[in-house]
Amino acid sequence: MAKKSSAKPAGGEGGGKKVLVIGAGIVGVSTAIWLKRDGHQVTIADRLEPGEATSFGNGGILASCAIVPVTGPGLLHKAPFMLLDPGQPLYMKWRYLPRLAPWLVKYLSHANAKDTKRIAADMYNIIGDSLADHQALAAGTPAERHVRPTDYLYLYDSQKDFGKDAFGWALRKAHGFTWQELQGSALDGLFPGLAVDGAFGISMPDHGLITDPGAYVKALAAHFEAQGGKLLRGSVEDVAVESNRLQGVRIDGETHAFDAAVVATGAWSQPLIAKLGVKVPLESERGYHLELWNPSWIPKAPFMMASGKFVVSPMEGRIRCAGIVEFGGLDAPPSEAPFRLLEKKFRRAFPHVTWERTERWMGHRPATTDSLPVIGEVETAKGVYAGFGHQHVGLTGGPKTGYLLAQLIGGKRPNMDMAPYSPMRFR
Repeated sequence: MAKKSSAKPAGGEGGGKKVLVIGAGIVGVSTAIWLKRDGHQVTIADRLEPGEATSFGNGGILASCAIVPVTGPGLLHKAPFMLLDPGQPLYMKWRYLPRLAPWLVKYLSHANAKDTKRIAADMYNIIGDSLADHQALAAGTPAERHVRPTDYLYLYDSQKDFGKDAFGWALRKAHGFTWQELQGSALDGLFPGLAVDGAFGISMPDHGLITDPGAYVKALAAHFEAQGGKLLRGSVEDVAVESNRLQGVRIDGETHAFDAAVVATGAWSQPLIAKLGVKVPLESERGYHLELWNPSWIPKAPFMMASGKFVVSPMEGRIRCAGIVEFGGLDAPPSEAPFRLLEKKFRRAFPHVTWERTERWMGHRPATTDSLPVIGEVETAKGVYAGFGHQHVGLTGGPKTGYLLAQLIGGKRPNMDMAPYSPMRFR
């Protein structure tokens, strides 16, 4: 349990609360902005500058349709074969497996139709209106220029391969998503020079793209600071709790008083939450991206390369290929194979495309065993709130998560059931 403190409640300005948001990624910055707009005195603390961790490397797609978890029906059968095939987008650092095993067993226990439907419904409430959520967050700020409405495409090697994903597409349809099927000349117009015979595409309206995720989060943070918010570069070491209530937060050896604190540090959230007596089963789904700078062709809209389970996004001056799942913890260096797979799959489909240089990145997506984010107050430490665990859709769901947390901290009741996201649900 966190150490006790003699610090007194801080009290914000103008009747609002004094709030610390721990984490300067999209979830933390979104939370801070909505809190500031609600009249609170807000500080963001992070050991890095805003937008330089997981948010930086996101594929940039506001993927409202990405409600179907990785743990869909059939994963138990497919996963062993995928791990043994270097051409599949699933990798494992085998030395990490003993540590991963308890988490993995719980994670795979949800690989069934009933749980997948439940998870999809709960994810829809967080990401189903992502474009509008980002537009509301960024309106009137320098970040607004990075938010672009767009269709979102899926590119399959064949219509048969599309049919293999029928369960997921039926779930999307049940939640109101619509799409147009693309073949022949319709595909040629979107993907000139596509070298996949019999390719089949899906185009979904009402999605969005962030044209530079790292710059977007930095612009939002700059707006927050311009509105009177405080950015603090430092390491949050502990949360002081007395009688199950927040008393203060220790940052770089010094305890500061706050009325509320939000833990929004993504895949690095577990140690701090554990100090509050809450054990959230959290792992890193290591993700990779390649950036192809100054390419000879840039797609009109972002798309999913279904054969490789990665997205291809048009960004400012480059194409970003982002995706892959690798389990290996927070400390191991990047693997070479995921980078090779991203480039191989892209070159196979678009052999005519050239570019000047390639940049690589690997980062950490925060994954819970039930594929749902952790959003809400920590019962063992009143005044402390959690906002992390969004798997592949942290950028997509960041603004909605921040808005919900701001409502809870401000004493307002969200118009949705928050129980599925409770930090206490793993007890």
